[in-house]
Amino acid sequence: MKKLLLTALLVGTALTAQGKDISFAMEASYPPFEMTNEKGEIIGLDVDIANAICKEIQANCSFQNQAFDSLIQGLKQKRFDAAISSIDITEARAKQVLFTDSYFDSAATFIAKKGTDFNSIKTVGVQNGSTFQSYVVKETQYTPKPYASLQEAVLDIKNGRIDAIFGDMPVLLDMVNNNEGLTFSGEKVENPSYFGNGLGIAVNLNNKALVDELNKGLAAVKASGEYQKIYDKWMTAK
Repeated sequence: MKKLLLTALLVGTALTAQGKDISFAMEASYPPFEMTNEKGEIIGLDVDIANAICKEIQANCSFQNQAFDSLIQGLKQKRFDAAISSIDITEARAKQVLFTDSYFDSAATFIAKKGTDFNSIKTVGVQNGSTFQSYVVKETQYTPKPYASLQEAVLDIKNGRIDAIFGDMPVLLDMVNNNEGLTFSGEKVENPSYFGNGLGIAVNLNNKALVDELNKGLAAVKASGEYQKIYDKWMTAK
């Protein structure tokens, strides 16, 4: 009887390990990384990456929409297991959360209305709580205007309420492709204190086991060629 009970316990433990649930949070108005479709479902490169990782590690993943500036605090309070939302890996953030290996090389730049003299830029739209906001505040003379969703900045730049938007190059490329009057402005910004370390999946500081699992899955996704398929799906100009 004891052997039967032990066997049942071991089988149950194995099934639990293979069928674990991982809840991911993200700010779902940041295409092509995350956005909602006409059905209200969250889609995007980050969602596909997370789903591919979960498949490799035999986990069930779910997604919820959260304000970007609440993601790290949410992880601290264990309101969800992980955050995947185009989060730059920085030294400051690494003191608050753990990061997986980088799954995307980050780059920062500006967009403005066509014909704008870059040297005349004064007010810049940034996402609240982002490394882009920190960079503008600490490293430039620009006046930052924070937005909960960077998509809200598009209307303001068209109406002249801000001079430029500063953010992830793929996100701004999506804006340029979908708004005829916008174009890239200035040079690509590189500063390892804010950018250039890549984007990572963040988890609670005390959950190294989850980071190890996610890294294992990410490595497998890259090795299988699935990562490149996901990248091409969302990053190839259409």
